[in-house]
Amino acid sequence: MASDKPHMNLAIIGHVDHGKSTLVGRLLHETGNVPDHVIEEYRKEAEEKGKGTFEFAWVMDSLAEERERGVTIDIAHKKFDTDKYYFTIVDCPGHRDFVKNMITGASQADSAVLVVDGSEGVMAQTKEHVFLAKTLGISELIVAVNKMDKVDWNEDDYNKIESEVDKLLKMVGFKPGEVQYVPLSALEGGNISEKSENTPWYDGPTLLEELDNLNKPESPVDLPLRVPIQDVYSISGIGTVPVGRVETGEIHPGDKVTFNPSQKSGEVKSVEMHHEEVPKAGPGDNIGFNVRGIGKDEIRRGDVCGHSDNPPTIVDEFKAQIVVLQHPSAITAGYTPVFHAHTSQVACTITNIDKKMDPKSGEVKEENPDFIKAGDSAIVTVKPQRPMVLEKVKEIPQLGRFAIRDMGQTIAAGMCIDLTKKE
Repeated sequence: MASDKPHMNLAIIGHVDHGKSTLVGRLLHETGNVPDHVIEEYRKEAEEKGKGTFEFAWVMDSLAEERERGVTIDIAHKKFDTDKYYFTIVDCPGHRDFVKNMITGASQADSAVLVVDGSEGVMAQTKEHVFLAKTLGISELIVAVNKMDKVDWNEDDYNKIESEVDKLLKMVGFKPGEVQYVPLSALEGGNISEKSENTPWYDGPTLLEELDNLNKPESPVDLPLRVPIQDVYSISGIGTVPVGRVETGEIHPGDKVTFNPSQKSGEVKSVEMHHEEVPKAGPGDNIGFNVRGIGKDEIRRGDVCGHSDNPPTIVDEFKAQIVVLQHPSAITAGYTPVFHAHTSQVACTITNIDKKMDPKSGEVKEENPDFIKAGDSAIVTVKPQRPMVLEKVKEIPQLGRFAIRDMGQTIAAGMCIDLTKKE
């Protein structure tokens, strides 16, 4: 794998059963990362279990439970490279109960491919995923209009889906020029690495060419070091090894680091990526690093690691701009849902609704409203129920965004615009 190419994290998002896993399996196969004989084995196994056509999907869904249920549960990391980039795919589950995994997945991605079934069009989760992608900072989107074989590669069907998705994307704030559309079939393989003969009416790039057209996001190396921790291991003979993705800054062996909100400090002994020691790691790198002076039980998932001279900010309260996606009734002051920010999940109370905004123009519609409901955008004051790390979105955008969940669904998404540090 050529790692001298620029690295991109790519989220694959979209409604359940619109073909995300199959598309990912196809991409990995066509870039030579999954050999033919493996696909053939999966095909036989899929047919035996009465799930023909699932062979590509099973490349991703390598967890046994996922095969039995035929759905994607965890976020699987798979790698492939194109002529220009080296991609890590963050496969984001489409099922309702897995949206919280989708949130952690999308918040790790630079760009996304939105998969829309050419025979079904925009569905509930298409909307939810698009909304989250925008709020979580994904700025570039490719729309894969999949399953075109089901509608006989009909140009009118494709155009209908394109205008439907366009409307949705504009509503959320994507600019028309930021989004590219590709008609394709993940199952049959048209327009993925090679042009399909079935689309003489489409003269745009293939999906792999579109991936190469993505802009490399600016690497936030100049920002302070922030590594949200996903897991902490204790490895015999080595010691405590936290694992996470570097969001901003750089980490080197010898660095003095602090984990907040646990408020534990230690020294980095070594940094590993893909099981190899590296002299440094930067934004976008998924790493494990050995820290001396900290026990495994002293830090946990949801902590953020930073340099001790500029540690992650523990907030006492913060102001946030949020957009309410869905809520069965209305949100009033005193509401305490769970905020998902980077790898942490903390119950937080909305202590005041300061302003209701016009979501399209951003102007203030109402000061101190009594409540907000689905579709509203607002500025709110929030008090975490226990210590949590958050940064102002203008200072460290990667740690300034969050999603709000309650009753098993994503209620709102937003960003931190101001904060009071915990003394």
